Amino acid sequence: MRHTAMEHIGLEVVEIGDDFLAGRLPVDTRTHQPYGLLHGGMSVVLAETLGSMGGFYACEPGYQALGLDINANHIRSVRDGWVKGVARPLHMGRTTHVWQIDIHSDKDQLVCVSRITLMIGPSAKP
Repeated sequence: MRHTAMEHIGLEVVEIGDDFLAGRLPVDTRTHQPYGLLHGGMSVVLAETLGSMGGFYACEPGYQALGLDINANHIRSVRDGWVKGVARPLHMGRTTHVWQIDIHSDKDQLVCVSRITLMIGPSAKP
């Protein structure tokens, strides 16, 4: 993820499994909102990155995943440390995927629940 927004904010993919993808994000000045808490938009960036990557890896060769919709419910605030997101598919159809991303603090407290819908279609690249 060199030279991307993900590199700038310190987002790291930490594990890829058969049915999940996990990543983490530091909670620091790069990801805070003005009150010193993790910015809700940063949780959405983590969720969208993990869900989209999961969809990409799940696609057949010659196909790609593109985001259609994402939502997030912010459950708990975090001031410092790390948050870890785990993306798992809920639906993997021929033309759409739905992935759920649960984000927890490094104290294992639920911070955010997000769901992304992806469109699956032929890759634009040959």
